Amino acid sequence: MHTLLIFLSLALLSVTGSAVEVKETTVAGKRYLLCSVDPKTERLELFLKDGKGLVLHTFSAIEAMLATRGQRLIFGMNGGMFHPDYAPVGLYIADGREVVPLNTAAAAGNFFLKPNGVFAILKDGRAVVVEAAGWPAFAGQARLATQSGPMLVIDGRLHPAFREGSDSRLFRNGVGIGPDGKALFVISSEPVNFHEFATLFRDPLKCRNALFLDGTISSLYAPELKRNDDFKFPLGPILGVTAEGPKP
Repeated sequence: MHTLLIFLSLALLSVTGSAVEVKETTVAGKRYLLCSVDPKTERLELFLKDGKGLVLHTFSAIEAMLATRGQRLIFGMNGGMFHPDYAPVGLYIADGREVVPLNTAAAAGNFFLKPNGVFAILKDGRAVVVEAAGWPAFAGQARLATQSGPMLVIDGRLHPAFREGSDSRLFRNGVGIGPDGKALFVISSEPVNFHEFATLFRDPLKCRNALFLDGTISSLYAPELKRNDDFKFPLGPILGVTAEGPKP
């Protein structure tokens, strides 16, 4: 059976010398939004708290904080799982500083469905998704990193716990690394199961490794699409692409 794949370019979130490409993707009848970020040319950042130590929670709060720096947000997505107090469950590195260490504990829930993993932007500009067990090899190399789970794709294979036809369907978002080294952020436009979501990354997107970021709370900020999911849930870690200059 051939997988139905349709790409429809919706918008190019462009700024001077920078662009984030957003596409609508339909795979096997399920709709997704795909956001492609080139870590070599885009400034991807990880946000949690403002200058007063208060959790930001929303894309709008990040916009307001960036405006005081003469910057703006051009793309955003929830960036990893968090505790009830919004503290990251696992590894959290921002601006090269480790705030929360790698979490290798065993417990219930998606985060702990081993193997889980880490998405990171290294200091040399590369984007990587690696299993948590392999993260020590990258110690000291990350400009930013966020841990989540489970891994969706592991060295070209789907996570062994995923079942085709599972009735556990949620809005989901995740990130994989494409063959060209770009970070591919995906959010589903309808409820999907883990097997469907992971297959999208492995097959049409050809990601050797991909990581689940979350379900249900999955949120996107894409101003050119007039999309700001602040209304969904207050967030913990948030990944965002920033640019210089005021909001147009």
